[in-house]
This record gives sequence, C-alpha cells and structure tokens, in this order.
Amino acid sequence: MTSINISLNSVDKVKTFVNAISKYDGDFDLSSGRYVVDAKSIMGIFSLNLSAPLKLDIFNENDITSILAELEEFQA
Repeated sequence: MTSINISLNSVDKVKTFVNAISKYDGDFDLSSGRYVVDAKSIMGIFSLNLSAPLKLDIFNENDITSILAELEEFQA
C-alpha cells in the first residue's frame, strides 16, 4: 500500500481524478478524518470535506509508478 495526500478542491478536479484512477485495477481509498470512501466513487468523494487535503491509499503496487505520475497534479 502506498499513501499520498491530495487536494480535490473543485468539481472538475474530482471528475478528472476519478477518470484517472478508474482505469487502474485495485482499490483506492480516500480518507478525511475518520471517514473513508472508495476513491473511484464520485458520490463518495463529495461526501468528504474537500476544503482540506485528503489521504489517498493505493492498493496496487504493480502500476504504482504510472499511477503516481498520473496523480502528480493532485498532490497536496
């Protein structure tokens, strides 16, 4: 598992983020405080506090280099 902090402070960023990670296998979890949601779920993401950085847990070690490169624009 790899964890990074990301910022999703607009609707467009959320859409772009979900489209980016949806093409990868494995689980992606976003957490804000004690709340954890599936990062591939737009509705789940909008239930979080998007004004603060979110923690993304990536459970896909096979493609981790390309995943991190694609998510670089979202890193907080």
